[in-house]
Amino acid sequence: MDRELSGKTALVTGASRGIGAATAIALASQGLSRIVLHYNSYKEGLERVAASVQKAGARAEVIQADLGCDSGLQAFLKALGDADVDILINNAGSLVKRAKLSEFTPELFDRVMTLNVKSAWFAAQAVAPRMIERNSGIIVNVSSIAARNGGGIGATVYAAAKAAVSALTKGLAKELAPHGIRVNAVSPGTVDNNFHAQFSTREILDRVVAATPAGTLGTNEEVADTIVFLCSHAARYIHGQTIEINGGMFMV
Repeated sequence: MDRELSGKTALVTGASRGIGAATAIALASQGLSRIVLHYNSYKEGLERVAASVQKAGARAEVIQADLGCDSGLQAFLKALGDADVDILINNAGSLVKRAKLSEFTPELFDRVMTLNVKSAWFAAQAVAPRMIERNSGIIVNVSSIAARNGGGIGATVYAAAKAAVSALTKGLAKELAPHGIRVNAVSPGTVDNNFHAQFSTREILDRVVAATPAGTLGTNEEVADTIVFLCSHAARYIHGQTIEINGGMFMV
């Protein structure tokens, strides 16, 4: 890409580890001048990411907020203000906990939906006006293979939330494309990171590997590389797409 993103500003939510961390560092390596890093609770990880971003030559700014509740989301939006953002990566999200139908509470339902869907929608709403003024901008949302297959047992609401992310990606793309803003999404399969260390067992992961044509789990960096591509001039005519990154586990 020859540092074609030089001088731009990116906002990455959920940047303290995993895909968000890898994406922030990958974007910094492309010459961005500033990256706003959002995190909730993993301060140690965020500090490491900020150091890597700065080592790559970008200025790191930090916003702490719990995007899984309305008060945290409002605090995040207030801290963000009218920040001039060229690239928005809506990565913050989580299964929160595995729970079957009979175990699910209204509070858990709301938290999963707020964290995965509502935060992405209102982050886009916050940055879009300045993008429209410039007639230029990029939004990349992070969906999941669960949006395609319904997720594993206990992950149904998370899967529905990620399906909503894919749907709002298409709707926003239609609305914002005339203003020079490209909106797309990535849909990771099973990635070998903290998410699955927390919510999956080794037995589950071994079954996934056995069912994956590529024969491996994904990596944070593989997803981050695809996000960086979607931010690049090479992806200039890609609008409203959800790119599947799963080693062939799910073929459309």
